[in-house]
Amino acid sequence: MAESMKGLQRTARCAEISLSEYEGKTVTLMGWVQKSRNKGGIIFVDLRDRSGLVQIIFDESTTDKTVFEKATTLRSEFVCAVTGKVVKREGAVNKALKTGDLEVIAESLTILSEAETPPFPVEDGIKTDEKIRLNYRTLDLRRPELQESLILRSKLSQEIRAFLSEEGFLEIETPMLTKSTPEGARDYLVPSRVHPGSFYALPQSPQLFKQLLMCAGYDRYYQIARCFRDEDLRSDRQPEFTQVDMELAFVNEDDVIDVNERLIKRVFKSVLDIDIPTPIERITWQEAMDRFGSDKPDMRFGMELKDVSKVVEGCGFGVFTGALENGGSVRGINAKGMGDLGRKKIDAIVEDAKEIGAKGLAYIQLKTDGSVKSSFTKFMTEDETKALIDKMEGEAGDLLLFAADKNKVVWDVLGTLRLKLAKELDIIDNDAFRFVWVTEFPLLEWSEEEGRYLAMHHPFTMPMEEDLELLDSDPGRVRARAYDIVLNGTELGGGSVRIHQNDIQERMFKELGFTKERAWDNFGFLLESFKYGVPPHAGLAYGLDRMVMLMAKKDSIRDVIAFPKVKDASCLLTKAPGTVDEKQLSELGIGIVKED
Repeated sequence: MAESMKGLQRTARCAEISLSEYEGKTVTLMGWVQKSRNKGGIIFVDLRDRSGLVQIIFDESTTDKTVFEKATTLRSEFVCAVTGKVVKREGAVNKALKTGDLEVIAESLTILSEAETPPFPVEDGIKTDEKIRLNYRTLDLRRPELQESLILRSKLSQEIRAFLSEEGFLEIETPMLTKSTPEGARDYLVPSRVHPGSFYALPQSPQLFKQLLMCAGYDRYYQIARCFRDEDLRSDRQPEFTQVDMELAFVNEDDVIDVNERLIKRVFKSVLDIDIPTPIERITWQEAMDRFGSDKPDMRFGMELKDVSKVVEGCGFGVFTGALENGGSVRGINAKGMGDLGRKKIDAIVEDAKEIGAKGLAYIQLKTDGSVKSSFTKFMTEDETKALIDKMEGEAGDLLLFAADKNKVVWDVLGTLRLKLAKELDIIDNDAFRFVWVTEFPLLEWSEEEGRYLAMHHPFTMPMEEDLELLDSDPGRVRARAYDIVLNGTELGGGSVRIHQNDIQERMFKELGFTKERAWDNFGFLLESFKYGVPPHAGLAYGLDRMVMLMAKKDSIRDVIAFPKVKDASCLLTKAPGTVDEKQLSELGIGIVKED
């Protein structure tokens, strides 16, 4: 039977007691039973709370008989309060525990709550299917590895707030119920009861409001903001997520990068005791794509792409020359140590390339015995083959892989294979934190589906001043004053200098296919504010979930969010989304139409 606390008060957390401070003292601890072991006359109980474990001893020869009998009923996940004396552990010290050199000799026991047998062990390293763990998320959250991640997240948020406050930023909240805008991912819509037929949108980011705050004179703003996007999920995406959002007035990109490098240095030192070297390397978007095939390059290892277009120009291999004639390129990567792979594994790599989007993949195997095997060199002369191998810095034991197509296809294929092969070769330093700034993104990207240019970031990103003349004549070549911060191949955050001149903003809307009327209909509240004096401004937003995931060295952001959604955007714990009753729908003027 569960008992009340009867005036008991916890004096310490389980793993926060030590011999140096508590030996010989009486403490009251409260928590969950991890394990209970009855050794006949002595019961050993591991008591757990968020700080860790401590061993409790119930000794039949010294413990009150009623207390001892109650202790015999303890099972995993019972919640109890124990009062007892801290002593030096009699047995071997458990170096795996913070409290491994002590134990608590119980004097009283209060069972605050009994528990059914849990569906999986509440401990680290379990192999239980994630769906089961998410169905019982409150149990899952008791496990130390998840607790450590959420504690890290809390420390990180506190440190971010402290740093930005010291830097003169103001924490200002922006609305959760906003106006839907057509650009970007799909909005989550909220129907209005008071305005029938009208809808709010949950914010994809506080972008427009933080620009309004710059117009309002709050020249350094930040917010740890909840954001929502109705898009397909991946391991590093959720329908609702958290941004560390900031905006600064009277600055350029160097100012934003400077304050954020100091922020990164501060939080990694404070939270992980890791020194991040600054300044952080900067590379342009073009360089990132040419070297790594990705605008979020993992720079912890080499295997960089090499452009061999000039080397194979005019050779006898039609796949290469055909790609070049169609405006594409031929590029390769050198997978060192894979030159002796069997045919079956080579074919598997080729199939991987096709799944990514390649029509095929050409290769040269430089075997360790000195022999050479290739899928295409029979179409080339010895000199052409030698020049190609030299360009790739090929040596015995290397596997040279080549893609030939439009640049985007070549980058996607080789960039993805580069990561996959690096994992197979185990050449990635998983203990490293390698940051890089990627700058000068294309301002616009062409959408075949919509038959027009779309903003790569958003419609308020400033073009590079030297590219302004191309905005009308060759918009695809215009670079943006945009910058992303990338960590270990994951985009950690991104931002840009914003447009603050009306004429440039109008030209941008025109390139995006907006009429003046449509632009004012969607963004009129921002454009109206711009009429009354807008300062030059720039900003950046981090994905807090991703940052914690990388700092905690987890593979999924679900492991650093207390109550995450799964791939279909549902919550296994609460069963959301769910149906609502007809009365609620009627009040909103909404009817459900069933598909045939």
